[in-house]
Order: sequence, then structure tokens, then C-alpha cells
Amino acid sequence: MCISFSISSFCVLTCNVIFSIAEMDYGISSRPRSQLAVKVVVVCSLTLVFMFMLRQSSTAPERVMFSRHDGITHVLVTGGAGYIGSHAVLRLLEDKYRVTIVDNLSRGNLGAVKTLQQLFPGHDRLQFILADLGDTEAVDHIFSSNAIDAVMHFAAVAYVEESVEEPLRYYKNITSNTLILLEAMKKHNVKKLIYSSTCATYGEPDKMPITEETPQKPINPYGKAKKMSEDIIKDHAKTTDLAATILRYFNVIGSDPKGILGEAPPPEFRQHGRISSACFDAALKITPGLKVKGTDYKTKDGTCIRDYIHVTDLVDAHVKALEKLRSSGVSIYNVGTGEGKSVKEFVDACKAATGVNIPVTYLGRRPGDYAEVWSDPTKIKVELNWSATYLDLKETLAMAWKWQQAHPKGYQSAAL
Repeated sequence: MCISFSISSFCVLTCNVIFSIAEMDYGISSRPRSQLAVKVVVVCSLTLVFMFMLRQSSTAPERVMFSRHDGITHVLVTGGAGYIGSHAVLRLLEDKYRVTIVDNLSRGNLGAVKTLQQLFPGHDRLQFILADLGDTEAVDHIFSSNAIDAVMHFAAVAYVEESVEEPLRYYKNITSNTLILLEAMKKHNVKKLIYSSTCATYGEPDKMPITEETPQKPINPYGKAKKMSEDIIKDHAKTTDLAATILRYFNVIGSDPKGILGEAPPPEFRQHGRISSACFDAALKITPGLKVKGTDYKTKDGTCIRDYIHVTDLVDAHVKALEKLRSSGVSIYNVGTGEGKSVKEFVDACKAATGVNIPVTYLGRRPGDYAEVWSDPTKIKVELNWSATYLDLKETLAMAWKWQQAHPKGYQSAAL
């Protein structure tokens, strides 16, 4: 209503100004002035018609509601236009779920949404809502307008170095927005949540591998903000019948094996992005080379050691978690391969997968980083019957490289 009212006011004001101009005496006879007045009336009428159509278009999301549908679970996916979120949406749609994507597109790709819409064109399977989770009224409206059964909460800014530079952004975007989402879920009686967390909540543990019982001592604002969100979820579940699963990711790489989706960070965030994206940018000559930050860690070759998990395996963990949610309470799982690979090993695998001798520059450590982390995935294997299937780093990167070659500029720009 606010948008349509502003447009109406602008239209009326514009018409009045034009009429005023038409009535001025510029030495033009009364007949031309009359003709001009008629033209102004026509223009204003057309503008009002356009404004009405725009208003109808702007309220379209309110009318495209997903009501309760027996036998079909409706999942709200926050951040569903992002790298991991879009892959999760694809899997959910393939598994016959109904999906509503909520994303403000600050880090997501509208092109990924368009790709999904083309694959699943039915009006009752997928809808996209452009909204910010920090907007309490918008979030409340989404829940009041749709019969939501469960939430997969991916939406978050997620760059360690950026979190050190802009900590308030991270606490607001991650912690505060999660609180707003939980309040809306409580108000509208939505009791199922899968939360996207991170191994960054552990910080730099004293021993490896990391289990779910490893003390959480995050060392950067990204990990701290995620841990705060976890604590809010756990405390909230103690006094309600919320059923939640917290999945702590390790380092996500790869792309959809069918070549439908891939990783395409916005250009302005390339310097913060995942190492896989940076490797591919260098292989495609988008950047002059790859920058490896930190070579003096106490590891086998001086570079950081990480647990690289394929995005398809990660999404599979989400679906299994959703299928096996308890009636109430919080479950927590690490999602990783259980194997640690150094950054140098990763770079070598990327060179082999792309066939490009990527130039590498070695720099100092990245602020807020840690030497090594890898997971013990025993708990999720026992309780959810999940385990990683893509374990060969070169194979995983070669699969993603095919998508990158087919999409050298990422998703083509798409308009709303």
C-alpha cells in the first residue's frame, strides 16, 4: 500500500504540474493549449493504468500463497538464492517438497532462482520472495501468508576476514536475524528448523578430529555470531516444542553433479570467497593468480588444513536431518568427510582438475583464521545414516570446473 500510494501521489503531482505548465501563457493560442490539456489527460490516464498494474504486480507475492497441502511438506528456505541454499532447494524440489525461497539477493544469485523456476515451472511447487530477514514486518507477513511446515535457515554473511573487519554486520545479520526468524516461527506455530551453522564455532581446538562434544571457542565474529544463534535456538527449545537440528559445516566445495547449479559469488566478494572459487577464477584468467594466505602454520606443509565437503553431500545431510527431526529438542551434527587436506594439496588438486598451471602467490596469514580443523562424522553416520560420498578432491573439483567453464561469468544477469 505504501508503494502504490507514493506512486499515486507522484502521478497526481506530475499531472498537476503539467496542467500548470499547459495553462501558462507562452504566446500559444487557446486551441493548442486545449490540445495540450487533452494530451496531458491521456498521459495521466495511461500513467494511472500503469500504476494500477504495478500495484497489482507489487502485491502478487501476497496472492501467491502456499496453503496447507495434505501429504506435501512446505519448506521455507532462507538464503535459497545462495550457493548452498540453491543446491538445497534443487534437492527439495526433486524430492517433491514445496519450497518458498526468501532472499534479499545481497549475496545470492537471481540467476540461480531463475534456473530453478525454469526446471520447476508449476505455481504450486516453488515461489521466490525478495525480502530481508532483518525486516520484522516482512518476515511476519511471509509466515502469515503461507502455511509453512519447516524452515531451512541458510541466510547469512559468511566470510571470516570480513567478519573481523565488520563485526557488527555479522552479529546483526546472523544473530539478530535468527532471533527475528525464531520469533516469527513461534508466533505462527512452525516447529521444525534445520539451522546452517559452522565449524568456526569450535575455533582452534586442542586436538583433532573435532566431535560434537569439542568445546566451542570461536576466534572470529563469524564463528561467535553463529554460536550465539545456536545458543538462542537451544535455549528457545527448552521452553517450547521446537524440533531443531544444527548442522556444523566444514569447508563446502563442488557443484551439482548434473551441471544445473554451481558457485558464482558476486564479483565484489571474490576476495573473500572460498578457495575453490578463487582457484577457478585464476584458471579462467579472471584474476591474475591465486593468493594463498598463511604458510607458517604448524602443519605438514605450513598451510591451513581443512575438511572439504561436497555441497551435494551437505544438502543430503539437510534432507536426512529434516526427515528424522525429533518431536522436540535440538540435535547437533558435524558435516564433514573426516579427512583433512592442506591448502597446498587443494591447489595441486585444482591444477590437476583444470589442467591449468595456476600462478600462486603466498602471503601472510588471514586475520581470524586457524591452523587446522577436520571432523569426526561418526555421530551423523550412526544417527542419520549419512556419510560423505565425494571424497576424491580432484574428482570433486573437476566436476565443479565443468560448470565454471560453461558459466565463465557465473549466472547470467536476470531481472525481477
